[in-house]
Parts: sequence; structure tokens; C-alpha cells
Amino acid sequence: MSLIEALTIIVIGLIGGAAVGLQGPIVSAMGQIVGPAAGSFIVHVSGAVFAGLLLFARGGENMAHWRSLPWYMLLSGIFGVVLYLTLNQTMPRFGALTALMLIIAGQITVGVVIDHFGWFGVAQRPIDGVRVLALGLMLLSIYLINR
Repeated sequence: MSLIEALTIIVIGLIGGAAVGLQGPIVSAMGQIVGPAAGSFIVHVSGAVFAGLLLFARGGENMAHWRSLPWYMLLSGIFGVVLYLTLNQTMPRFGALTALMLIIAGQITVGVVIDHFGWFGVAQRPIDGVRVLALGLMLLSIYLINR
């Protein structure tokens, strides 16, 4: 991978993180007005509309193969619902920074476990002392930010 390709992928990752950072407070505020489940519904319906438009623009991609997906992939939308219900509980009480840090800490912890076992076709990368130290420092940073 060239330096330009790597930098492009890093920027895309940062844009995704910024999207989550912006969406969290918006979803939390919406949940306070219409209710957490209603807010999650609105987010998922609008997301389905935009994903459908993108899918149409991309010629359907490989949508015809959806029947070959394992059952758990077909139910993965539940994680979005859990995320939005979580945001509606944590953000009004702890603020955007802490709520997002907790979510990121959960993501990173699960990512370490997924890497360790190589689940879902990712490259296997065993948990080592450096990764355990990094997880500890991440938890320490959440504590220090909330002191």
C-alpha cells in the first residue's frame, strides 16, 4: 500500500469517526424529544433511504447474494439500536465526550478480542502486553477526563 493510499484510508476513518461524533449528540437530543426507540427508528429509516440511494447509484453491488449471508449478519441492525439506546442514556448524563469515549472503549475492547481470535475474517493478531497496556491507558484516560 502506498503512502497516498494509507493516508486516504486514514482520512476516511477519521471522517467516519467524525460522523459518529456528530451523530451521537444529535441522536441523543432527538431521543429526548421523541423517545429513544423512536429516535433509533428515525435514524434507521433515514439511513435505509440513503443506503438505498447509494446502492442504486452503485448498480446494486452484490445485493442478489443476500440470501447467502449467515443469519447473524442479517440481524446486525440490532447493534445500531443498542448504540442509539446507549447514547440516549449516557450522553444526557455524562456529556458527549464521556459518552463517546465509553462507546469507543467498548469498540476497541471488542476489536482486540475479534483480532485475537480472527473472527469474521479479520487478520488474527493475538492480545499481547502492549495491547493490554493500551486498553488500561484508555480506561485511565476516561477516568482522568471525568475527574
